[in-house]
Amino acid sequence: MSQQQSAAPAPTPTTDSAVATVARRRDWWRDAVIYQVYPRSFADSNGDGMGDLEGIRSRLPYLRDLGVDAVWLSPFYASPQADAGYDVADYRAVDPMFGTLLDADALIRDAHALGLRIIVDLVPNHSSDQHEWFKRALAEGPGSPLRERYHFRPGKGENGELPPNDWESIFGGPAWTRVTEPDGTPGEWYLHLFAPEQPDFNWEHPAVGDEFRSILRFWLDMGVDGFRIDVAHGMVKAEGLPDLGSHDEMRLLGNDVTPFFDQDGVHDIYRQWRLILDEYSGERIFVAEAWTPTVERTANYVRPDELHQAFNFQYLATHWDAAELREVVDRTLDSMRPVGAPATWVLSNHDVTRHATRFANPAGLGTQIREAGDRELGLRRARAATLLMLALPGSAYVYQGEELGLPDVVDLPDEVRQDPAYFRGAGQDGFRDGCRVPIPWTREGSSHGFGDGGSWLPQPEGWGELSVEAQTGVPGSTLEMYRSALAVRREQADLGAGDAVEWLPAPEGVLAFRRGDFVCVANTTGAPVTVPAYGRVLITSGEVEETGGEAVVAADTTVWWTTA
Repeated sequence: MSQQQSAAPAPTPTTDSAVATVARRRDWWRDAVIYQVYPRSFADSNGDGMGDLEGIRSRLPYLRDLGVDAVWLSPFYASPQADAGYDVADYRAVDPMFGTLLDADALIRDAHALGLRIIVDLVPNHSSDQHEWFKRALAEGPGSPLRERYHFRPGKGENGELPPNDWESIFGGPAWTRVTEPDGTPGEWYLHLFAPEQPDFNWEHPAVGDEFRSILRFWLDMGVDGFRIDVAHGMVKAEGLPDLGSHDEMRLLGNDVTPFFDQDGVHDIYRQWRLILDEYSGERIFVAEAWTPTVERTANYVRPDELHQAFNFQYLATHWDAAELREVVDRTLDSMRPVGAPATWVLSNHDVTRHATRFANPAGLGTQIREAGDRELGLRRARAATLLMLALPGSAYVYQGEELGLPDVVDLPDEVRQDPAYFRGAGQDGFRDGCRVPIPWTREGSSHGFGDGGSWLPQPEGWGELSVEAQTGVPGSTLEMYRSALAVRREQADLGAGDAVEWLPAPEGVLAFRRGDFVCVANTTGAPVTVPAYGRVLITSGEVEETGGEAVVAADTTVWWTTA
C-alpha cells in the first residue's frame, strides 16, 4: 500500500443517487461527445507549472458549457513519470504532482453534479519498473515468484548476452533489457514493448488478472463512469514469444496480427471485466485503445459481452479527401453494425500531431508531423473536419484545445522535450510533446491562464490570441463553432444516433449525406462548389452563399442543414 493511500481515507462508494445525477438517458455512450483531458496540460491550481486534479476541477464548468457529455482523464496515478504517467507504480494512488485521492473524489463528485461523467485511464499492459511487484522481482533474483508476473527470460548466446527474441520496442531499440542480478552478475532479460521503465505484465499469471479486477472495483466504488484501456490490443503474447522475423510490423497500426498485439486471448480478459462492470449501476463503460490492422478486427473488441467502444484510428489516419473519408466511414459503420456497437470518431489525441497541423501539410506524412505547414489552410480544414465528424452516427472524441483550433507546437527546443521515444531510436516518432503543450485560457499571464508559475512545456508566441478568453463570444471563432455544433447536436435527434448514413449525389471531392431531417455537406476541395440548398443552415465552418435553391460552399467547408 502506498504512503499516500494509507494517509488518505478510503474512497466512499458512490451511491446510486449520486450516479443518477448524470444517468439521464439509457445508452448515453452510444452518441456521447467525450472530451480528453491531459492532466499535465489542462489547468494548474498551485503554480508549480504542472496541471493537476484541482485545476481540472476548477474548469469543469467550462466543459459543461462547451456541451460535452463526459471527460476522459489521462493517467494521474502514482508514477515516476518516465512516460508521462503511463508507467504506473501504484494503481490505487494519485501522484502527488496531481493531488490526492481526496482531490480525485471531489473531482468526480463535482463532475456528476454538473451532469458530466468521468472516464479514467487504465494501463494493464505494463507497469512502472518502480511498481512494488517489479522491484521485488529484481531484488529476489532468478526463481522469484514475482518474476513470473512479468516476462523474464534467459538470454540467447553463449553467455546469455543476446535478447530472448527479435522484438523491438515501439519507442525504438530492443524490447528487452538485461538486469543486473543481486550478486552483481549480468542476468535475465525482461520484456518491455514500450520504454525500459515499463515492463510488460505476464497475463498468463492468475495474480495479474486478480489484481486488475480489484483495481477496477476500487475506482468503480469511487464513482468513475468508465475506463479507457491503454494498449487494449496488448497484454496477451503468443505462446513461446516467437521471433517476429520482420520488423515492418513494429508499429501501433500495422497490417497484420503480431505475436504481441491483437492476440485473441485478450477477449477472454474483457469478458471477465464486463461481468464486473455490469454489476454497477449508472451504465459504466469501457473504451478500448485498440490499434488493430482493420476496423473489422477492431469490432471484435466491442462484441456485446466485451467492451462498449473502441477508438477508430483508421478514421484518425485518413487524409482530408472525400473518397477516402467515405470509404472509412462506410467500412466503420458496416463493421460495427453486426456487433451492435456504436462507431467512434476522433481527429486528435495526446499521441498524434493535432489535426489543425496534420491538415496544414501534404497528405501522406503520417500522424506525427514536424512541419507547421500552411496554418490558415490547416485551421480551415480542421474546422470542416470537426463538423463532419460530429455529424456522423456514433460517439465523438475531442482532445483538449482542439476547440480552440490549436496547432501542434512543432519547434520545441530539444532540451525541453520529454517524450521518451524522442530519446530512443534517434528521435523516431518521438514528437508527441507538440500536442501536449499546456492550453491557453487567457490572453495574458505567465502561462496564459494555465497557472501562476509558467508551464512545464513552453507555450509559443501568439498563444494568447487562441485562448478561451480571446475566442469567447466572438462570432465565427473556432471555440464558438464547437459550442454551437455541440448544442445543435444535442437538439437534433437525428445527430449522433443510429448506425447508417444516406449518401446523396455530390460533386467530386464533396461528401453529402442525409440523416432524417438533417443534411451534412463537406467540401474537401480547394475551390468553391455548388450544391442544392437543402433547407435552413444550422451551422457552417466557412462561407456559404445561397441563391435560387442552390448553395455555393467555400473551399474546405462543411455545412449542416435541417429540412424540417
